[in-house]
Amino acid sequence: MTAEHPKLQNKTIDMNLFLSELIGTAFLILLGNGVVANVVLDKTKGNSSGWTVITFGWAMAVFTGVFIAAKGSGAHLNPAVSVAMAMLGRIGWVTVPQYIAAQMLGAMIGQLVVWLTYKDHYGQHTDHEAVRATFCTSPAIRNPVSNLITEAVGTCVLVLGVLFMSSPAATLGTLDALPVALLVLAIGLSLGGPTGYAINPARDLGPRIVHFILPLRHKGHSDWSYAWVPVAGPLAGAVMAVLIFNGIAD
Repeated sequence: MTAEHPKLQNKTIDMNLFLSELIGTAFLILLGNGVVANVVLDKTKGNSSGWTVITFGWAMAVFTGVFIAAKGSGAHLNPAVSVAMAMLGRIGWVTVPQYIAAQMLGAMIGQLVVWLTYKDHYGQHTDHEAVRATFCTSPAIRNPVSNLITEAVGTCVLVLGVLFMSSPAATLGTLDALPVALLVLAIGLSLGGPTGYAINPARDLGPRIVHFILPLRHKGHSDWSYAWVPVAGPLAGAVMAVLIFNGIAD
């Protein structure tokens, strides 16, 4: 979720980058959707503990993922962040597919571990919409235009915050991971109500694919008619953030 460091500027293949993004994103989803499962699914210790627990859990998930991936990849953990960094020239466009592939695979692996951890609870929970909520987002009020705007605004805030927190030559480290986590906490508490604040295409699409594949007892459908919103909205928000940042910098 931060700037690229210089040694990766000209590399097209870098396993350290790939594995850092994969592992960091896997932890992001494991802890992020893990807290959703703990709050939503029946007979867990955290059942019905509420939105505040979810937002704090996601913030700590971001902190952990960024902390893990910062040194190896710059800790994007989000295709929207990678696109923004490429637009700013902080990484080469040739590395963007590598970032996104690692983020998608990491998100799917993290979600599989959430499912394994809560497997007995998934077997007993009969509300298929709640089950799906532990994988991917859905809007509180379904209005594609409004939902798209909400996701774009949330991601714009995220990317702008990351850009102001980091310099082109810096990566987030042990202390710098905390401001990003707090920013995600603020987005969740303030802007997360309408859509569940995906603000990350890999965070939503990777687990949604896992939901589609897994033989869940009370699965229902994967809501593919909505799936484009948490992909297009964050990407649009990233572009907005870069334009605003460049305007301020100029």
